[in-house]
Amino acid sequence: MVFSQTLRRAAAQSAGAYRSPFAPKYNTNPHFHGLTVGDATKYGQIAATFGVSAGVFALFFFGEVPRVRKDILQQFPFFDKYFDRTVAPEDNPF
Repeated sequence: MVFSQTLRRAAAQSAGAYRSPFAPKYNTNPHFHGLTVGDATKYGQIAATFGVSAGVFALFFFGEVPRVRKDILQQFPFFDKYFDRTVAPEDNPF
């Protein structure tokens, strides 16, 4: 038996996937390996927060190293007097 193709079936096959006019209209978000733009933004903000906090911790942890204190921390205008460790001449035993 040979079945004749209907007009609706021919239109559906030529247009790709048939989408019912009664079905909900939906679309898929673009993604890269399952990571959407919203997820990447959220993870980027979390990573930036951890990075900034780790950097601030490292600066203050190594703040007593003279090279870090002179080359990095005293370059900021509000830290230059705070990190100044010069010894007054009358307190210097040498």
